[in-house]
Amino acid sequence: MGFVKEFKEFALKGNVIDLAVGVIIGGAFGKIVDSVINDLVMPIVARIINSPDFSNAYILLKGEVPAGTSLAEAKKIGPVFAYGNFITIIINFLLLAMIIFMMVKAINRMKRKEEVAPPAATPTETLLAEIRDELKKK
Repeated sequence: MGFVKEFKEFALKGNVIDLAVGVIIGGAFGKIVDSVINDLVMPIVARIINSPDFSNAYILLKGEVPAGTSLAEAKKIGPVFAYGNFITIIINFLLLAMIIFMMVKAINRMKRKEEVAPPAATPTETLLAEIRDELKKK
């Protein structure tokens, strides 16, 4: 029973639960960022480069393919430099890093505000301050 008890203590620690919640929220947040990239950013980029499906952007390194051939079909023909999906993932990473940076910055700002606030004086400290002030008058 020692192993089960030890595992239960480990699994129910606050840090493990916090980590599990963070992973779940992170996964959902990752889906939101993926949607922002795939549904909002990449169509604009695809419009700029005149390609409707940016994830299919590639350069065939050997051989020839007819115009409009998909990436999957081009990979069957020969080696392919598939840069579209890579650029999408890089933009996804940069956007996610920027959002996390802004969140950490906001949290740090809130922590600094909490640290700046002086602690409230206890009744004993208030009484001692009054005694000190009275002694200064004499």
